Amino acid sequence: MNLKIILDLDMKQAMKDKDKLTLSVIRLVKGSIQLEEINKKSILSNDDILSIIIKQVKMRKESIVEFEKANRIDLIEELNKEINILNKYLPIQLSDEELDIIITEVINKVNAKTNSDTGKIMKELVPLIKGKADMSKVNHIIKEKLSV
Repeated sequence: MNLKIILDLDMKQAMKDKDKLTLSVIRLVKGSIQLEEINKKSILSNDDILSIIIKQVKMRKESIVEFEKANRIDLIEELNKEINILNKYLPIQLSDEELDIIITEVINKVNAKTNSDTGKIMKELVPLIKGKADMSKVNHIIKEKLSV
């Protein structure tokens, strides 16, 4: 189903439930989608919307790191709740084992030997795991495998 439609339905449900946090998060995502559609002058695909949601999660995770430094537990809890709301719209995340297997297969497929081959690996890997894994974790695993 189209993510845009799902967001609309969930926004209506949040209004009915008077769930201010969910409503706020969905409105922010929808605003980002509308802004991107204006910039691109076209309707976004599910993949584009997925990318926006991934960016929203990433921004919140980065903010959590900063709030931890400032010892702002209240804001950290709020952002974790927002991340949980956003995660409902992301594909099921791959386990570490599944991710490791996929990365190994791609490294073997492109015959990568050194860190300079990372671009070739990512070109093949990203379509397989987009939205299903944290890309910083993916980069870390690739570097480990190529340095062996």
